[in-house]
Amino acid sequence: MAIWTWVSPAVAWVILGVTGLMGTPPVLVAIDVITLFVTVFVAVHHAEVVAHRVGEPFGTLVLAVAVTIIEVALIVSVMAGSPDKASLPRDTVFAAVMIVCNGIVGLCLLVGGLRHHEQGFQLQGASSALAVLAALTTLTMILPNVTTTIPGPMFSTPQLIFVAIVSVILYAAFIFIQTIRHRDYFLADGESEELHAKPPTKRTTFASAALLCAALIAVVGLAKVLTPSVDEGIARLGMPASLSGVIIAMLVLLPEGLAALRAAQADRLQTSLNLALGSSLATIGLTIPAVAAVSILYRMPLELGLDSKGMVLLALTLFLGVITLGTGRTTVLQGVVHLVNFAVFLFFAISP
Repeated sequence: MAIWTWVSPAVAWVILGVTGLMGTPPVLVAIDVITLFVTVFVAVHHAEVVAHRVGEPFGTLVLAVAVTIIEVALIVSVMAGSPDKASLPRDTVFAAVMIVCNGIVGLCLLVGGLRHHEQGFQLQGASSALAVLAALTTLTMILPNVTTTIPGPMFSTPQLIFVAIVSVILYAAFIFIQTIRHRDYFLADGESEELHAKPPTKRTTFASAALLCAALIAVVGLAKVLTPSVDEGIARLGMPASLSGVIIAMLVLLPEGLAALRAAQADRLQTSLNLALGSSLATIGLTIPAVAAVSILYRMPLELGLDSKGMVLLALTLFLGVITLGTGRTTVLQGVVHLVNFAVFLFFAISP
C-alpha cells in the first residue's frame, strides 16, 4: 500500500482536530479546503480497491452506501445546529439527484464519447434504476405538495412514516435485483464477474475499507467545519440559502463522481452508470428514511416538497434519462444534453 494512501487520512484528522481547537480563521479555512479535496481523492482510491476485491456490481455499492451514510450524518448535524434548516434535506437530496443524473452522467457520457466514440451498457439495468428513481423522487419530493392533512410542502407524521417505509422497500427491492436476482443486468455485455487484474489481498482490502471509512468521516467533518463559512459567504453574496444544500451535495458526491468518470474514461460505462444511478437511489432510499426518523424522534420540522421550478427540472431530468439511456448506446450528444440541463439547474439555484 502506497504511503500517501494512509498518511493523507491521518493528516486530515490532525487538521480537523486543529481546526476544532482554533476555529476557522481564513488561513485554516484555506487549509481545510485543500485537505478536503485531497482526502476525497484518497477515498476514491480506497473505494476502488474494495470494489476491485468484491467485483461488480457489489463494488459500486460500497461507495454509494458509504457516502450516503456520511451525507445523512452531515445533514442531521447541520439541522441540529440550525433550527431554520428544515428544508436542508430536501435541498441536498434534490441537488444530489440533479448532480448525479445530469452532472455526473453527462460528464461520463461526454468524456466517454470523446474518447471512445460510442459506448454501450445494459439497457435492463438502466431502465430498472430509472423506474425506481422516478417512483422515489415523486413520492418523496412531489407528493408532499398535494397532500391536505397539514398545509405546506410537508408530510404529517403518519404520512412521513409511510413514505419512509415505502422508500426503504423500493431501494431494498432494487438492491435485490442488482446483486442477486438479475445481477447480469448490471454487468457489461460479455464482462466477466472477475476483473482481469489480480484482486487485492484480504489484508489490503480490509485496510482500504478502514481507511475509506476514516477518509469519508474526515470529509464530512471538514465539510461540517466549513459549513458556517459557506453559509456566511452565501449570505454576503446575496444568494439563496438553498445553495448550501447544493454545496453539501457536491462535496459528498465528489468521490463517486471521480470514480464514475475514471470508469467512463476506461470504457467501462456500465460501471459509471451503476455508480451514478445507484448513488442517486441510495441518496433518496436511505437519506429520506433516516432524516425522517430523526425528524420524528427529535420533533424537528422537515420540508420535503419541491417548489414549481424544482418540479419542472426534476421532471425534465427523468424525461431526459428515459430518452438518452433508452437505447443502450450513448454518444457525445447525450452527454451535452445532460450537462446543459445541469447548467440550467446551477444557474437557477444561484439566480432563482
